[in-house]
Amino acid sequence: MKLTSSNLKLFVGTTYLVIILVGLYFLFSVVDFKDLTNYEFIRSNKDIILEYKNNNFFKLSFIFFIFSIIWVLLLGFASPLLIFSGFVFGKWWGVVLALTATTIGAALLYLLAGFFFRDIIEEKLSPKFSKLREFFTKNELIYFMCYRFVGGGGTPYAIQNVLPILFNMSLKNYVVATYLGSLPAMFVTVALGSGIGSVIDQNKELTFSSVLFSPDIYLPIIGFTAILIIAFIIKKFFFKKII
Repeated sequence: MKLTSSNLKLFVGTTYLVIILVGLYFLFSVVDFKDLTNYEFIRSNKDIILEYKNNNFFKLSFIFFIFSIIWVLLLGFASPLLIFSGFVFGKWWGVVLALTATTIGAALLYLLAGFFFRDIIEEKLSPKFSKLREFFTKNELIYFMCYRFVGGGGTPYAIQNVLPILFNMSLKNYVVATYLGSLPAMFVTVALGSGIGSVIDQNKELTFSSVLFSPDIYLPIIGFTAILIIAFIIKKFFFKKII
């Protein structure tokens, strides 16, 4: 088989991918990342986590920031990190950290996937998502921002990250659209994590009554419900018959 530039990129990218997957296998076999969103784990280790944060705020922020970038780059999604971010850093600093890190991670995934796996992505995704080309041609920034906001109409976040490769979207528009489009949903999720911290501070169990009477919990849930309704309307009228 003739060695072309495209084949070489595919070989190098696949090699890196195999190495990463092997590393992730060993990492997940040692560390249970489900604890990041496990209420009992967070509650039982609250004092240790917050004491470390208070003594090493910038160090912990930096570690979480880098870890989140790597997480999104390698795994393509960020949801397990958002509640933990809100609990540890609060909703304001937590959402800045989480949103910025996940946007950078998504952008790196977009660049690397476009460089190493463009041909495969175009072959696999183009038949299903080619109808989106009309929207991206009109205004790629606005429509990808809306696409992020509606959660891709159920499209997995990892696929959302590489989908604009089909349309040669500029990196600047990709970053801006990802940041702004993801902001509402990420904010309410991080705020929920912050609210869980407030419930723990009051020594309450996370029960229906504690949710019902704690504005730190039910307000983010109401906000998330509102986002779902708005996303449904946007999908219905702007992405009809496409996603």
